[in-house]
Amino acid sequence: MDNFLRGTRKHTSMTKSELLQAIADKLGKTRKEVSEMLDVLVEMAYAETKKAGEFTIPGLGKLVKKHRDARQGRNPATGETIQIPAKTVVKFRVAKAAKDAIL
Repeated sequence: MDNFLRGTRKHTSMTKSELLQAIADKLGKTRKEVSEMLDVLVEMAYAETKKAGEFTIPGLGKLVKKHRDARQGRNPATGETIQIPAKTVVKFRVAKAAKDAIL
């Protein structure tokens, strides 16, 4: 992947097109095949997180659905106290292997 990006873009994140091309080159697949695989992975992640509350991608991390209770907050412009309603949020927990590889 490094060779693919070398000299093309610096200090910015990969675009979806660049990601698809890099994976396709590495695996010897077409961009269309890689795109379909990525779409299926994303669909599975959404469905499994919604149903089971989490979805793990080994070595990368996991999506986790979590309930956040209602709480009081402050309007930063006026300082007025406001009530923030309860809601469900999705968080991404980075795997230890990913942290070790990056940091």
